[in-house]
Amino acid sequence: MRAAELRDRHWLARARRLGSAAPRWARAMYRRSLLVLRALVDRRGAAVAGARPGWAYVWPRDAGAVAIALASAGYRAEARPIARFLLGLDLGASARFYRSGEPVEGRSAQGDASGWVAAAARAVGIRGTRNLEALTGPASTPHSGLDAGAWRDHADYQEGDAGDYLGNALAAAFAGGHEVGRRGMRVDGASRLFGTARRLVRVAGDPDSGLDTSAAWAVRPFAQPALYPAARRTLLRLVAEQRNRFGLLPSEGWHGGDDPWTAPTAWCAWSLAVLWEIDRRAGRRQAAETDRRAALSLMADLRRASTPLGLLPERVDAQTGAPASTTPLAWSHAFAILALRAMWRSSCASAQAPRPYATVRSGCRTSGSARRRGSPTRTGTRRSAARRRPAGARTARSRAG
Repeated sequence: MRAAELRDRHWLARARRLGSAAPRWARAMYRRSLLVLRALVDRRGAAVAGARPGWAYVWPRDAGAVAIALASAGYRAEARPIARFLLGLDLGASARFYRSGEPVEGRSAQGDASGWVAAAARAVGIRGTRNLEALTGPASTPHSGLDAGAWRDHADYQEGDAGDYLGNALAAAFAGGHEVGRRGMRVDGASRLFGTARRLVRVAGDPDSGLDTSAAWAVRPFAQPALYPAARRTLLRLVAEQRNRFGLLPSEGWHGGDDPWTAPTAWCAWSLAVLWEIDRRAGRRQAAETDRRAALSLMADLRRASTPLGLLPERVDAQTGAPASTTPLAWSHAFAILALRAMWRSSCASAQAPRPYATVRSGCRTSGSARRRGSPTRTGTRRSAARRRPAGARTARSRAG
């Protein structure tokens, strides 16, 4: 046990550190999340969603997020095998895969897989893969139903019925190597397909389908600058309508119960933190402060939703915050890492504009003995903001099914 602990400490010492203003709890969440990802990735690059039956499979969506998070934290050597593993899958064969790469029967391919693989490949520096044909090889021929224009009529991250979903459209557009605009979805037509009152809804052409947290993906990782304003309004509305202290539901009109989910909470925090930096640099001070407060609020939710050991469940009880599903979940920890890095960049990274996929090419780290072992320095403003919080699911077909 002692030897394993020492190996973990040495491994963590290689991580890009958070900025000096990051509070103690944020640093602890960052370290724990990195260790969770390390434990759930094998030497071949197979990143499983969780360490229990029903979750010990590779979902391209989850594994892609893991690769992006590890690369962002400075572990590109560990992230690259994950991307290569994903690039070797037949994405049209299934929604999930064994560690061997063979498809798991029972669930059809989902419409966002290609986008997550493309984003993972880009995050680790594998070039020439944003075209879906390069991503999936012969399996991406029209019979697979996963070319860059076939985002329609597939299940999405909620793993329910097939449909024309916002998250799939964003992912497929990214995999096709262009902004949302070709093969059925134009930037100037996004409002027609998914918009209502300047916000983004879940189902194309159905303004009553409700807002969806996947609107955050239009900011990161599938950056679509033309959709930033609508995505921002969507996320702020979802945060304002929140009715618990532990996080967000995947979407309005969610039929899987009242228990909040940690992954949507974390990915919304990530995108809001990115929007905060964008608005701040553009001189939009009021908008930036609104973005920042919302992002900090969601990070506080994640903190409350975590277990005493710092692990993030897939979802938690809306009243007590007790784990209500598999714990830990790789996807949730991956987005927590990305949100933390966006909120508290290291000093050298803070001087740079936000990169498209939250990766920092330089290996910069802040120095000083307190940064290595001692108590973190934190500002009163950020500390108090992180603690402020307004008073305040199962899917129809669960992952284990």
